[in-house]
Amino acid sequence: MVLVFAESPRGQFKKSAFEAVTYGKKVADALGTSCAALVLGTVQDAGEIGRYGASRVLHVSDAAFDQFDSQSVAAAIAEVAKNNGATVVVLGHTSTGKSVAGRLAVRLDAGLVSGVNSLPSSNGSALRVKKSVFSGKAIAEYEISSAVKVISLMGNAVKPEATGSAVAVETISVASSKGRIRVKSVKTQEGIVPLPEAEIVVSAGRGMKGPENWGMVEDLATTLGATTACSRPVADAHWRPHHEHVGQTGIAIRPNLYIAIGISGAIQHLAGVNNSKVIVVINKDAEAPFFKAADYGVVGDLFEVVPQLNEAFKRFKANS
Repeated sequence: MVLVFAESPRGQFKKSAFEAVTYGKKVADALGTSCAALVLGTVQDAGEIGRYGASRVLHVSDAAFDQFDSQSVAAAIAEVAKNNGATVVVLGHTSTGKSVAGRLAVRLDAGLVSGVNSLPSSNGSALRVKKSVFSGKAIAEYEISSAVKVISLMGNAVKPEATGSAVAVETISVASSKGRIRVKSVKTQEGIVPLPEAEIVVSAGRGMKGPENWGMVEDLATTLGATTACSRPVADAHWRPHHEHVGQTGIAIRPNLYIAIGISGAIQHLAGVNNSKVIVVINKDAEAPFFKAADYGVVGDLFEVVPQLNEAFKRFKANS
């Protein structure tokens, strides 16, 4: 069986959960087995995750899991995996998945490959998976030969596919859900698609000259239904919040479209965004390094180009 941990912060499934279950279903089909989704804590309509390919939905409804603790979550996933004979465990390569994967692999005596970006191939009882390495400059193939295998899936590596239907939820329990961490308060950014899940990202750098000019970036993002981001110098200068910082020392993303405005393209920034499917660069410096990585580039004053681009998108949407 392939067991997928479906994240559900604040009782709602994330896009990463739909991607992970879709991936798990495809892996299960390739191995000739079934796919089950594991849900922890209080969740609305847990059976709906079955629409993405899970034939079973296992729900540990203990409210103790409503506050994240990597130790207790890893212990719960490991117990369910052992009790159900899971040979592959799939997680999203999110902050939660990164915190849990290593602990889980130790508990299951399993081989772990994190951040995979494609479906595995079989080599006897082993699985071969691929992931980006060296800041996205190369692709490495790993073979997992252990009896149990743990895989975390990069965001936007697989498109969620609602090919099934909702399934009945099986309520189960685990031996212990009490961890060592006590959460006193949680502050989250609401109302936007998180950067690792965003399909379109509009990002800007020091070329904006100051935070007072960010309105045009937000307007363009609103028109495109995009998430906003920024380079490290912008976050360090407190022009934008640090959760928007993308790059090697920030958040690594792989959207379908990445628009970089007034960003020169230092190697540290490129390392976090070069897995984007399409990169568009707007910069008045024709020698900016970012143009070498761009699929499309506009050499021009961003204060002239961005408003015109936004108006063009609005006209296109109005006529579509």
